[in-house]
Amino acid sequence: MSKKLVIAYSGGLDTSYCAVSLSKAGYDVHAVSVNTGGFTKEEINKIEANAFKMGVATYKNIDAIASYYNKVIKYLIFGNVLKNNTYPLSVSAERIIQAIEIIKYAKSIDAKYIAHGSTGAGNDQVRFDMIFQTLAPETEIITPIRDQKLTRQEEIDYLKENGIDMSWEKAKYSINKGLWGTSVGGSETLTSEKPLPSEAYPSQLKHSDPEKVSLTFLKGELVAVNGIENSPEVNIEVLNTLASAYAIGRDIHVGDTIVGIKGRVGFEAAAALIIIKAHHLLEKHVLTKWQLQHKDYLSNFYGMHLHEGQYLDPVMRNMEAFLESSQDKVSGEVVVTLKPYHFTLDGISSKHDLMSAKFGSYGEENKGWTAEDAKGFIKIFGNQNKIYQQVNQEL
Repeated sequence: MSKKLVIAYSGGLDTSYCAVSLSKAGYDVHAVSVNTGGFTKEEINKIEANAFKMGVATYKNIDAIASYYNKVIKYLIFGNVLKNNTYPLSVSAERIIQAIEIIKYAKSIDAKYIAHGSTGAGNDQVRFDMIFQTLAPETEIITPIRDQKLTRQEEIDYLKENGIDMSWEKAKYSINKGLWGTSVGGSETLTSEKPLPSEAYPSQLKHSDPEKVSLTFLKGELVAVNGIENSPEVNIEVLNTLASAYAIGRDIHVGDTIVGIKGRVGFEAAAALIIIKAHHLLEKHVLTKWQLQHKDYLSNFYGMHLHEGQYLDPVMRNMEAFLESSQDKVSGEVVVTLKPYHFTLDGISSKHDLMSAKFGSYGEENKGWTAEDAKGFIKIFGNQNKIYQQVNQEL
């Protein structure tokens, strides 16, 4: 009886060990990678070649960039989501889409087993297992690295014993690149006090003269960069190319992992940070104060639930509906100036701008009400405070 198994294959040490050991254990192993941005054609070809060296029966690379944008990134922009006011969820957002695509592929080839190379100490095991269990409860999940508590050296020794003697030396910095940003891990991020050195980040400073960039939004989506229209996911890549030349978007995120421990990771997300800040500026001009207030806490919930692998809970669709509805008037142009290591937001132009001069200028003049109107408003507006103070001063 065939034991058909799909493995989430990245080409790294952990998933290579899984592919070899599971093939040796009698599974019919089918490797699949999900491209959520960051892979070149040459890199994909190399991953495929290495997968076959590990004994897999087939290899599949799924292009999920457009799906990643439409199902996740779009709502992170609508919500201006930055976890702990810092991190644009570059990696955690990817894992959700990767897990969904992998389980869809497993079903399409009628695989009854699915494997991934996560350890028992991180977030990804939770995200992958929850998606797999929810969408295919009949599928058995196999996780050799987690179950066997393997060390890196044990994995290398096993692969060498089985004729797989590749360059497994651990890079000084681990890099995970995707459409919405790149994570950077190293010895410094295992501590609380050390910064990552400049050379750890994938993009280095190339330009020093400031450059203005115009970003055009239509109902909250980035539809053009410098007046050139394209799909939002392509515009993200275009903006990232422009901004990464200024080494923009570097930071270190500190947060709570799903398994209850604190985690620290470096990241570079030039396009993500610029788009979120530019989009938020546009919203501050075109949305009402109550829209902005309620969006803030719902967006925070959305980002947290996504980070913790709760993407399939129906409450996420409810929040997405609210976020999408809030974008009806979020159209216009935002001008950004790129500078070494940072950027500034110059201003916006929009036909929906609520700073309309015909109603008056803040702190200057009023055109929509009289002085008597203002006095009456202030008197009533302060009623409750006045009543509270007077009642309690008598006690």
